[in-house]
Amino acid sequence: MHRILFLLLASFFSAQSYRFVYEYKMKPDAAKKDSVVTDYMNLDTDGKKSYFSNAVKYERDSAYKVDKSYPALLKGKHYDRNFNYIIEKDYAKKTINFYDKFKNADLVITENETPKWSIENEFKKINNINCQKATADYKGRKWEAWFSKDFPVNDGPYKFSGLPGLVVMVKDSENNHAFDLIQIKKISVLNTFVPKKNKSITNEEYRKYIKNYTFSSAEDIAGMSIDSKAGKMEMQLKDGYIAQFDYNELKKSGANMDAVIANKLRLSDNPIEKE
Repeated sequence: MHRILFLLLASFFSAQSYRFVYEYKMKPDAAKKDSVVTDYMNLDTDGKKSYFSNAVKYERDSAYKVDKSYPALLKGKHYDRNFNYIIEKDYAKKTINFYDKFKNADLVITENETPKWSIENEFKKINNINCQKATADYKGRKWEAWFSKDFPVNDGPYKFSGLPGLVVMVKDSENNHAFDLIQIKKISVLNTFVPKKNKSITNEEYRKYIKNYTFSSAEDIAGMSIDSKAGKMEMQLKDGYIAQFDYNELKKSGANMDAVIANKLRLSDNPIEKE
């Protein structure tokens, strides 16, 4: 089956777009290394550009683009708030654009720094795919990647590109962040939901925003919906993220309600890029 898939990619890649789906496991709390969040990320590419984003966020954005239904948006699937970003890679320009929204501001960080890989003379099969090992020190972490030359795309999850093939698996040395390829499929078109107008900032400025962030109901909430019968509350934040809460549990928290909400909506203190 793998060989059939490879032949399809080799034959049609120049005229088709493909989606590589990765399972992403990350430990959001630096003090609780046994806490793990699992989510799924899409790497969509047409051979010229790629877009990396959360799979559920992509589904939600796609549906909302069609029907503009705010109630449906609130009732859609949910994903972790730490995965609200979109990464665009331009293969010809060798640029990486990182898009995220902080409160009401659409932000973009543009860079051309890719990992400086050391390709090892070590091979193994991962899910019946022939892979080779590579290592790199990148953004404050030591990374181990396994890539395959069987696929005609030199790309991978997040910002992990620059290897002579597709990144099938990559993880850091402390097992805080790990991506595993779980699915490959053709897509009809390469859709992107990148904002048209963005404020350009540096990596350092972005990390400062995230590090100093504290939830504020007055500053962060754009709207909410309460279904008392179902015991659910959906909340949309100004950065576009939608969270779902157990309304009955929130009521029990009384004066601590804001603290409970803030704890659920807090951003990771164990980011994929260290300072």
